Amino acid sequence: MTDAAPVIALRDATKRFGPVEVLHDVDLEVRAGEVLALIGENGAGKSTAMKCLAGYQPLTSGRILLDGKEVTFGSLHAGEEAGIVLIHQEFNLAEQLTVEQNIFLGRELRKGLFLDKARMRQLSRDYLDRVKCEVDPDRVVSSLSNSEKQMVEIAKALGRDARVLVMDEPTAVLTNTESRILFDQVRALKAAGTAIIFTSHKLSEVSEIADRVTVMRDGAVVHDGPVADMTEDAMATAMVGRDVSDLYPPKGRRPDDAPVMLKVEGLSVPRFAEDVSFELRRGEILGIAGLVGSGRTEAMEGLCGLRPASAARIEIDGAPVAIRRPADALSHGLCYLTEDRKLKGLLLEKGMRVNLTLQSLEKFGGLMVDRQAEEKALDAAIREFDIRGGQRESRVSNLSGGNQQKLLLAKVMQSEPRILVVDEPTRGIDIGTKQQIYTFLRRLADEGRAIIVISSEMQEVIGLSDRVLVMRRGRVAGMLEGEAITEDAIVRHAMGVGADSQGRAA
Repeated sequence: MTDAAPVIALRDATKRFGPVEVLHDVDLEVRAGEVLALIGENGAGKSTAMKCLAGYQPLTSGRILLDGKEVTFGSLHAGEEAGIVLIHQEFNLAEQLTVEQNIFLGRELRKGLFLDKARMRQLSRDYLDRVKCEVDPDRVVSSLSNSEKQMVEIAKALGRDARVLVMDEPTAVLTNTESRILFDQVRALKAAGTAIIFTSHKLSEVSEIADRVTVMRDGAVVHDGPVADMTEDAMATAMVGRDVSDLYPPKGRRPDDAPVMLKVEGLSVPRFAEDVSFELRRGEILGIAGLVGSGRTEAMEGLCGLRPASAARIEIDGAPVAIRRPADALSHGLCYLTEDRKLKGLLLEKGMRVNLTLQSLEKFGGLMVDRQAEEKALDAAIREFDIRGGQRESRVSNLSGGNQQKLLLAKVMQSEPRILVVDEPTRGIDIGTKQQIYTFLRRLADEGRAIIVISSEMQEVIGLSDRVLVMRRGRVAGMLEGEAITEDAIVRHAMGVGADSQGRAA
């Protein structure tokens, strides 16, 4: 396979956005029947390189070679016509159309003068069945969950008969089961001779699925070689240029005698959670774990006034409070950081300054907003959170996922919360930025704030949390602390298998 000619390649590829050069003489190639993992920190240039390769964006200079011949793709459609199919990191679906309409959008099948609806319906079902997605083709895309949308994106790509399939963070919103289904499809496509470029921040996935790994850092390729020759630690070090073996900051001593900042009794969210009770102490990070559908996110959204909810009692600093809307929560120092930064957390078409201050405008003037004060706040946020975004007024959509997440954290901290609920803090983020966010959350706890972290990543929950609350089917299944916080114990509680007080099998 390594002796075969590349199906597609970038040669000396450079890409500039205005004065900012984001790709520097990049060489990249993939062969038929090969899975190439393209990895790097957020902002390293991976997504830009893939978009240029697929015709989504033009190169500033350099060449694209298809079967050894130089080509130019004037559009994403031209790239697809040549067999180059890109599955975007951001969903590229028409929200108000059905699943079937999205799968065939722009390439509708016809029988004479009319659409061949029966054929498109059958093929839609076939493509969805290949990825074991049970979504009805008549469902409107806006009604789907993020993981369902991602599976529709993958099913849509399967229908393109790609020679080169480019997958930008395809598993970021998928469950482990859905990721396994995707990998089965990747292996089948590889066996059929498809060339696959795959990017993921989950280095265990890279080790499992890839034949070769190309590492990018700061817009340049810093390593290329067989994946078998690199450990996950070596990949991480190549990505960030520093040792990240100590990913999680020290926990220190759990504050058993610290005052209770938040006490929740009998919290219920209709259809999602029932009778959820817990306490959260000052200086503590409480992890919330559970399978998809366990009610983790919905319960915390209800607590913060983002969903209709009821509770027997909620106390903050020992005093009862009523929270019916997000403003009520904010007034008591309780703030929620959403898991969906793109749809719910940030205004992607606005700049960093507007996004940073939107939730706390009262701090920046009365009838007129003090722009100078906003700019000073942005200066401080860029320094404190290490936000790397090029031009300050550029659209936030141009920031990498990691820098978007750091901006969202900075935005939330403008409200000066004492209790912070963080949902999926590092989803779709590289390992270097993860380390920064983990350090920041621990520092907040050490400063006396109380933190709740909801996460689907088991090691994240274990590495960050002083205690772990496990949910199952909308209810609290168990509470773990100290040495009892293990993967085995969390899984047993999440699956409803008995465990003793130490988290071991009963």
